[in-house]
Amino acid sequence: MFDTLTTIAIWGAALGSGLACLLLLALLAQLRQREGGQGEEDLLARLYVMMEREGSARMADAENQRARLAEIERVLTSRIEQRHQDTSQGLGRIANIVSREMGEMRLNQSEALRTMATDSASQLEAIRLAVNERLHEAVERQMQTSFQRVLEQLSAMQKAMGEVSAMTAQVGDLKRLFSNVKTRGGWGEAQLRAILDDVLPEGAYEMNCRLSDKSRDVVEFAVRMPVKASVPPVLAIDSKFPTEAYERLLQAVEDVNPDAERAARRALETTVRIEARKIAAKYIQSPVTVEFAVLYLPTDGLYAEVARIPGLIDEIGRTSRVIIMGPGLMPAMLRTIHLGYVTLALEKRTDDIARLLGATRQEMLRMDGVLEKLARNASAMTSSIDEARRRTGIVTRQLRDLDTASFVGDMTDDPAHHEAPPVAAPFE
Repeated sequence: MFDTLTTIAIWGAALGSGLACLLLLALLAQLRQREGGQGEEDLLARLYVMMEREGSARMADAENQRARLAEIERVLTSRIEQRHQDTSQGLGRIANIVSREMGEMRLNQSEALRTMATDSASQLEAIRLAVNERLHEAVERQMQTSFQRVLEQLSAMQKAMGEVSAMTAQVGDLKRLFSNVKTRGGWGEAQLRAILDDVLPEGAYEMNCRLSDKSRDVVEFAVRMPVKASVPPVLAIDSKFPTEAYERLLQAVEDVNPDAERAARRALETTVRIEARKIAAKYIQSPVTVEFAVLYLPTDGLYAEVARIPGLIDEIGRTSRVIIMGPGLMPAMLRTIHLGYVTLALEKRTDDIARLLGATRQEMLRMDGVLEKLARNASAMTSSIDEARRRTGIVTRQLRDLDTASFVGDMTDDPAHHEAPPVAAPFE
C-alpha cells in the first residue's frame, strides 16, 4: 500500500496538487472498501507529510523560477537599453550624415541654379540680340518691299486712272456712237461681217443684196446656201440693236425697280416682235431665199435678256420663221453652213475623181493592147536573138579553129624548134 501511495505522490507532483488530491481521495476510498477503517489515520498522516513536502518543493521551485525570470528580465532590460542606446547613436550618426549631405546638396544645388541662371541669362541675351537683329532686318526688308509695292500700286493706280479716263472717253464715244441709229446699225453690221469673214469661205455671202428686181428692200447680208443648183437660195441675215429698250431695262435692274423692269422688258419684247415681223415680210421670198431668216443681236447681254422672256424666241421662230441669234450662237450656225460647202466641194471632187477613173480605165485598156503587141514583138525578137547567138557561136568556133591552126604553123616554121618534140599532136 505504501508503494501505491508513493506512486500517487509522484503522479501528483507531475500532474499538480489538485489532481493528486483527487487521486488520493479515490485511492483512499478504495482502500477503505478493502480494509475498512484500519490504518486510516496513518494513511492521512503520510498523505499530509507528502503534501507538505510537495508544497515546500513547489514553493522552492517557484522561488527559483521567479529568481530566474527576474534575472532574465534584468538581462533583457539591459540588452534592450543597450540596443536602444546603439539605435539612438546610429540614428544620430545617420541624422548627422544626412544633414551634412543635405547641406552639401543644397549648396551644390544653389551653385548649379546660380550657374544655370547665369547661363540662361547670357543665352537669353544672345537670343534677344539675334532676334532683335533679325527683326530689324526683316522689318527693314518688309518696309522696303511694302514701300516698293506701294510705289508699284501707286503707279498701277495712276496707270489705271489713265485707262479709266481713256475708257470713260471711249464710253462717251460709244454713247455718242450708239445714240445715232445709223451709226449703231453700222457697228452691228461690222461685227456681223467680221464673224462671217472668220467662218465662211470667200464669196459665200453678199452684202446689201437686193433679193428681187421687183423689190426695193436691201438685206444687209445674203449667205448663199451650199446646194446643187444653178442659182442657190440665200439666207437673209439682218442686224438689229434696240438700244433704248435695252438701256431702260438695265437701268431698271440697277435701280431695283420691279415695275420699271417689267415695263422695259415688255417694251423690249414688243420691239423684237416688230423687227422679226419686218424681216419676215421683207426678206423671206421663196425660192430666192430659204424658208427662214436670221435676226442678229450684236451683244450677248441683249440676247440673254431676250432669251429670258418666256417663249419669245420659240414663238417668233414658229410664227414669223425668224431665228434670233447672238454673237455666241451665230458662229455655230455659220460653221454648219461652212460644213455644207465642204461637203459640196467633196461631192464635186468625187465626180471629178469618178471621171478621172473612167478615163484612166480607158487608157489602161489601150495600154493593155499596146503591151500585147509589145509581147508579140518581144517573142519574135527573142527568137531572132537566139538565132543570132547561135550564128555567133558558130563564127566564134570557126575563129578559134583558125587561131589554133595559125599558131601550129608558126611553131613548125621556126628552125630553133626542129629538134623539139612535135606539139601539134594535142590539137589533132
